[in-house]
Amino acid sequence: MSRPVNFSAGPSMIPVEVLESLAADMVDYKGTGLSLVEVSHRGPVYDEVHNQTISLIKELMGVPEGYSVLLIGGGATMQFSMLPMNLRPKGASADYVNTGAWAKKAIAEAEKDGQVNVVWDGSDGQFMSLPDPLAIKPSAGSAYLHITSNETIGGIQWKSFPDTGDVPLVADMSSDILSRPVDVGRFGVIYAGAQKNLGPSGVTVIIIRDDLLERSSDQLGSYFSYSVHAGSNSLYNTPPVFPIWAMKLVLEGVKARGGASAVAEENAKQAAELYGAIDGSNGFYRCPVDKNVRSDMNVVWRLANEEMEAAFIKQAAQAGLIGLKGHRSVGGCRASIYNAMTLEGVRRLTSFMSEFAAKNG
Repeated sequence: MSRPVNFSAGPSMIPVEVLESLAADMVDYKGTGLSLVEVSHRGPVYDEVHNQTISLIKELMGVPEGYSVLLIGGGATMQFSMLPMNLRPKGASADYVNTGAWAKKAIAEAEKDGQVNVVWDGSDGQFMSLPDPLAIKPSAGSAYLHITSNETIGGIQWKSFPDTGDVPLVADMSSDILSRPVDVGRFGVIYAGAQKNLGPSGVTVIIIRDDLLERSSDQLGSYFSYSVHAGSNSLYNTPPVFPIWAMKLVLEGVKARGGASAVAEENAKQAAELYGAIDGSNGFYRCPVDKNVRSDMNVVWRLANEEMEAAFIKQAAQAGLIGLKGHRSVGGCRASIYNAMTLEGVRRLTSFMSEFAAKNG
């Protein structure tokens, strides 16, 4: 079967071997006679999948002792609310760095039930750059400091992280989790929706320092409490079985490739290839992002006008290159090159870009 090269920002491409494995076992999982999605989530068949997934996350991300890994439904968007509900005591404030669309959404949710201090705001520069991490310091009395490690829409990515001292650093890593090694011990909380680097949508990974679980109030609804989920090994209720199963297979693939360091090398090569095509086009393609913070996951660029961009996207799709339309809020073009992307796929795109520029330049 001929498959298009999928540059969609999310849900995004999943390795074909993972899809094939899911298909092979969907009706009869490992000879049980049942699908995994219909067996008890408290039985031994699913229990093995669940615990192996958590173990792989800990192994591949180097999660140190004193942290819990939670698997929760609702997407990262739900974490925009759960995070302040659990980590910000009543009457306290929390710090946020406003780096673009997803940071703004997190800020808006956190403002609904408490004080938010925006310690840096990139709106004046249309979110084309990031602050010096060393310049970001938490406010006095802040419960935590929140960043978005990679802005999917704007195409900017933190290359290093602020030092927040005793104030927990929290990161939404939805679009670059496990794309590179990260020192988890520098963070109080890391959270990420699965549908970009980890598998299909429907489950969110939360890595939280155990002492922060004590902040979860007994007055919270049980499902909204990190402490409740940690205490039940993310089995307080029926977990999102299918995406967790798929995530396990994706993680096994990352391990087979050599882990986060090996994946990071592959990702860097692909990003360099694509940015090289943009920068080497004599201005036909333009990336507006500060070169020092260009994302290795979401590459954005513009052409001379919207009509030319529309033609590019249409003809690219006809050539089997899909998902290249920029987000509706900013326009332009965007290629999301998550962990499942290949160098061959990127080179198909850069070859098309060269041909398109030659015909229309």
